[in-house]
Amino acid sequence: MCQQHRSSWQRLKRDCINTRFRLYCRHCAIAPLATSRGAFIPEPGSSTRTNTLTLYPKDTALKPARYYGYPLLAAAFVAQFVSLGIYSYVLGSFMGPMTEDLAWSRADFTLTRTIGQIIMAFVGFVVGARVDAVGARPIMAMGAVILSASLYFHSEVDSLLAWWLLNGVALTCGCAMVGNLVVNVTLSKWFVLHRGKAIAIAAMGVSMGGIVITPFITWLIDTVGWREAWIWLAGIAFIIIIPVTAMMRRRPEDYGLRPDGLTEADYLSDRGDKARAEEANAFTRGEALRSFSFYALVIAFGFFSINIVVLLLHTVPYLTDQGFSRTEAAMAMVIASIPAMLSKPVWGTLIDKMPVKPLAAISAGLCGVALLLIVAAVEANALFWTYGAFVLLGLGWGGMIPMQEVIWASFFGRAHIGAIRGAGLPFALTLSALAPWLVGYHYDLYGNYVLAFIVVAGLNMLSGVLIYLVRPPNLDQKRPTAKAGINAPD
Repeated sequence: MCQQHRSSWQRLKRDCINTRFRLYCRHCAIAPLATSRGAFIPEPGSSTRTNTLTLYPKDTALKPARYYGYPLLAAAFVAQFVSLGIYSYVLGSFMGPMTEDLAWSRADFTLTRTIGQIIMAFVGFVVGARVDAVGARPIMAMGAVILSASLYFHSEVDSLLAWWLLNGVALTCGCAMVGNLVVNVTLSKWFVLHRGKAIAIAAMGVSMGGIVITPFITWLIDTVGWREAWIWLAGIAFIIIIPVTAMMRRRPEDYGLRPDGLTEADYLSDRGDKARAEEANAFTRGEALRSFSFYALVIAFGFFSINIVVLLLHTVPYLTDQGFSRTEAAMAMVIASIPAMLSKPVWGTLIDKMPVKPLAAISAGLCGVALLLIVAAVEANALFWTYGAFVLLGLGWGGMIPMQEVIWASFFGRAHIGAIRGAGLPFALTLSALAPWLVGYHYDLYGNYVLAFIVVAGLNMLSGVLIYLVRPPNLDQKRPTAKAGINAPD
């Protein structure tokens, strides 16, 4: 083992045993292999050979028995199912019972989502950089505790201030530390060639939340009451997230691996061109903030996300106001979530094989058109066509998360993607933070959602145009700094 790796050998030995990784030192061309938990691995320099240790020559193509990116993929699926399922899919079901019981207006109730968007933006700014530095595991562990505790204390809410603090601040912090920013940044580091498919599969957990959590929580509220339902959510969230947290790892290079499970030979061949290019041209947070492309993406995806933020909150009350039952209204979210989930692998496959910007423009435009059709069908009180429009909406939603993550990583590289994505959140989420509150305020003034939803649909279609037109950052803007030997600020 070369001198460069001696100091970290003990840590690598432990992780090798615990995760069944092969550890490959590119400098000294020796690869210890742990075949089972507790396997003996000699110290550096030892020539001992046993049936649990193999020393490979430098030109041997090494490939792990199981690439750990795939277990991470499953963990990311579950983490997003819980965190975004709770953050996005339950509030609409609680709105009616809580506003009636506590005599709040809908604008008062939905202000928590505006607060939450702002809080999530600034939490994301800090968390994104920490994921790059220490990995997802410690962040998610703390987030699981905050999320579960805040859900439990939701059952004691009796004032607007308590509601805004618990749901808008505490719950949002917990979800941000467990949810899609943390896991998608991690996946972006573990996958390059198959990044679109990987993030799309993991994002299926978000849609699964709509399929499972929305009808479940609606039934639970109607059965045990809204206060007891919050306690149930707290227990379920804690039990699921803690094991998921233990599975997280920072990046493949920490364990002698390459993205996508490539062997060292593959990484140095044509198959590794994309990964090597990303590594060579990676932007720091400071460099990204100085580029026009950063702000163009922030605005474009801010307008894109308005659709899902508004509809996840206002769909159930909108449909019930028009005479549909709470069960029928909750079913609309399930119907949207099924195509959103099933279409994600399709979007992911297309992303890996085709230019991603036109696909993102199509996805955003589809969301806008679907919302206009929803308004027309609901105003006509046509349940069948309403559900049909929600199917179309789900197809548009299916592309939202994978498109966004892949475009950010392809523009700025994976080395500092957590810090860069976190830096973009205050801008993007501020754009969409007022949307749910303004829609609720419009309802309180005029007693309907029609004009507000039409405006949201228009912004979705505008976002598609912006995404299509935005260009990648100019690498010449970052190279002079690198040539001068000056470290750009993070």
